[in-house]
Amino acid sequence: MMRKVLQKLGKADETKDEQFEQCVQNFNKQLTEGTRLQKDLRTYLASVKAMHEASKKLNECLQEVYEPDWPGRDEANKIAENNDLLWLDYHQKLVDQALLTMDTYLGQFPDIKSRIAKRGRKLVDYDSARHHYESLQTAKKKDEAKIAKAEEELIKAQKVFEEMNVDLQEELPSLWNSRVGFYVNTFQSIAGLEENFHKEMSKLNQNLNDVLVSLEKQHGSNTFTVKAQPSDNAPAKGNKSPSPPPDGSPAATPEIRVNHEPEPSAAAGAALPKSPSQSSLPAVVVETFSATVNGTVEGGGGAGRLDLPPGFMFKVQAQHDYVATDTDELQLKAGDVVLVIPFQNPEEQDEGWLMGVKESDWNQHKELEKCRGVFPENFTERVQ
Repeated sequence: MMRKVLQKLGKADETKDEQFEQCVQNFNKQLTEGTRLQKDLRTYLASVKAMHEASKKLNECLQEVYEPDWPGRDEANKIAENNDLLWLDYHQKLVDQALLTMDTYLGQFPDIKSRIAKRGRKLVDYDSARHHYESLQTAKKKDEAKIAKAEEELIKAQKVFEEMNVDLQEELPSLWNSRVGFYVNTFQSIAGLEENFHKEMSKLNQNLNDVLVSLEKQHGSNTFTVKAQPSDNAPAKGNKSPSPPPDGSPAATPEIRVNHEPEPSAAAGAALPKSPSQSSLPAVVVETFSATVNGTVEGGGGAGRLDLPPGFMFKVQAQHDYVATDTDELQLKAGDVVLVIPFQNPEEQDEGWLMGVKESDWNQHKELEKCRGVFPENFTERVQ
């Protein structure tokens, strides 16, 4: 996971854990598979909804062409109502027993992904503290006070790293193993619901077929022959009322369950995971925009422009290369200038890490969302 920058600089041996790296690879594979399954399940649900609408339109068409004095009209209408309810019931149970559990399952991943990235940063801190302590011990002129302080910082960095490392070493294998049971339950639920749906739909189709066979038999006995093409002058047998217009078709029924054996919801009370809110961003932007205009843009009259990102605090320059180990980190080359800005949430700032945007990226894009990231402060030097 880390070809440590510290190792490349010759500052420290690389702290490497191949077993943990394998756990992270499994985690990323599991997240990719789960995300794909969620996407495909939503596509399947959309297809069920589309089939429901198509089936409903087809039944409405049958109701319109089915003349009032034909036998079986009421039965055909009732079958159409039950058909509509069956589709609604099937879609809702798929949501309850598959989609919601899918969303809950995937809801575990963002927090763990964030902690994996934080563990990587704490590992960098630990290696850096270890190297500093070792260099003081091997120096020709030993400063016992500095050595004691370095040892204290090393113990602290090691403790923070190991606490995070132990927790993840336990959680990642457990999460990886849980995928089997989850896949089994999800696909069993879908298969069971679809099987039951088709059984119930088969009964309705058989009932409709019986109604139509009865109609065909009566029509075959010439009961309706005189009604085929009545002329304007010819007397018709009975008064034929007009077929109801499309607007007069039965209204959408309220959500009711079909009277077949209901399956227990596997996700009762499950809530969809919510992505972190970004609602605080506009207020921050407005406030820092004002501060930037009033505090950093000099001269230029009314045509002044923003040369620095909102909330800009100071500049630093990378003294060494830094290879990013996660998507929220900046990749640095020695000599890169970084514009330091505050964290949106101060609680997310780890000791020894800063938030910023490379000056070259800012000048090119002027977009914080795409360009900002965290980086280790001890790889840089303040220049302004």
